[in-house]
Amino acid sequence: MTNSIKDIEEADCILITGSNTSECHPVIADLVRRAVQRKGAKLIVVDPRRIDLAGLANIFLQARPGTDVAWINGMMNVIWKEGLWDRRFVEERTENLESLIPVIEKYTPSLVQEITGISAPVLERAARMYGSASRASILYAMGLTQHTTGTDNVRSIANLAMLTGNLGKRGSGVNPLRGQNNVQGACDMGGLPGLYPGYQPVSNPEAQSKFQKAWGVKLSPNPGLCMTEAVDKMAQGEIKALYVMGENPLMSDPDLNHLKKAFERLDFLMVQDIFLNETAQMAHVVFPAALFAEKEGTVTNTERRVQRVRKAVRPPGGCLEDWRIISGLSHAMGFSMNYLSAEEIFREISRLTPSYAGMSYARLERKGLQWPCPSADHPGTPILHVNKFARGKGLFHPVEYFPPAERPDEQYPFVLTTGRYYYHYHTGTMTRRSKALNMLCPEGFVEIHPGDAARLSLEDGDKVRLKSRRGAIEIRLKKAERCPQGILFVPFHFREAMVNLLTNSALDPVAKTPELKVCAVALEKV
Repeated sequence: MTNSIKDIEEADCILITGSNTSECHPVIADLVRRAVQRKGAKLIVVDPRRIDLAGLANIFLQARPGTDVAWINGMMNVIWKEGLWDRRFVEERTENLESLIPVIEKYTPSLVQEITGISAPVLERAARMYGSASRASILYAMGLTQHTTGTDNVRSIANLAMLTGNLGKRGSGVNPLRGQNNVQGACDMGGLPGLYPGYQPVSNPEAQSKFQKAWGVKLSPNPGLCMTEAVDKMAQGEIKALYVMGENPLMSDPDLNHLKKAFERLDFLMVQDIFLNETAQMAHVVFPAALFAEKEGTVTNTERRVQRVRKAVRPPGGCLEDWRIISGLSHAMGFSMNYLSAEEIFREISRLTPSYAGMSYARLERKGLQWPCPSADHPGTPILHVNKFARGKGLFHPVEYFPPAERPDEQYPFVLTTGRYYYHYHTGTMTRRSKALNMLCPEGFVEIHPGDAARLSLEDGDKVRLKSRRGAIEIRLKKAERCPQGILFVPFHFREAMVNLLTNSALDPVAKTPELKVCAVALEKV
């Protein structure tokens, strides 16, 4: 997030897109409600489904899945033509506006209506509401990024924020809501194939030299593979071993039939987790790991805040902290990691990662710090880009609309989108073990508009077969007005109805993120 969570309550206008915030980030959703109900903030919600916050919104834009670039360009079209853009901010703090304008001028409200299904007058109202706000905040999540155009979607959101001067001040910003605890921290620590900790490129000779000296080894300047690329290499027999930690790809990744075949070709699979999940059940070796309350360390949350985690109970049996397992494996393979504690590791992080350089356990003892925090006397950074951007001036990226990789046709007439449901979390590794949560939501379901259900002579509770070009599942039907006609929704928590058997593994060419939010499917009664 460019801003802090508490900034949400200071916004005059909040734009939420690609985020079912009430069900996936309920604490942040409460802040949104307070901002609207107590402080009079305007709320714009954009989503294919009429999610809970749509009922609170001043304007709800029900866009077709995968059409985000079009409606964002359409909003900028109105803001530009009606003079709602921030001339001073754009002229002083940005560049390349001359390339953006010819593109957004093409996306008239009438064209956007044709592409997205959003009526032109409603789009114009939303653009005026966002463009005229003195402080406007954008919140988004994986509904914006899990597309073949995910990078373009995020660039478009950044264009919109820069055009209206909504960066570098309170109550504004471009604010991704991270999907899991410490996803931000994992990225910060080099959990990306082309980066060292602190987003230092492996191809940068200075960064390479620094980490070679610190670790005493020769390091490759070549980026590694992301998971979606690695799967194809596994299927081709080029990758023969895999180490999976705290992840359940055989539930969460797309095109699971292809993925399972790739896993079966491995010579060796090692899994490190707190439960024997679907992926661990295929492993040759499973390391039982300590969970969050059984270990010391830090996490970094969605607002870039680094916080201490303290051991509350002893881990059961032979469970170990993740760092101890990794260090032990490294030692056995010939590279000694002679750490004595999590704090010692954090001291190395501070030494090698500029944005964490001013942090220590002593400073984090009472209160978390937001990076960048470059020195021991620095208070942390609640808001990014206050005076300038990291690159100097903000760069406008003109972005054209491209449709999803797969669209409905006669054989597969519905569009399927996936997501989370309030009572369960991710692949259900933890929540499906809760009797109370399983009583509230015991099985998977497919949401369908009542009109589509009537046309197919289907009723609530009917078992249906849902199929795509990649696989099929059987699942219970649930009629839901919040799904528009032609769109189906399935949560991905349920191993008995693995929706990712159906989803498309087509990738964003830049981020390599799969298009989990759009695929073409057919539906029939069992």
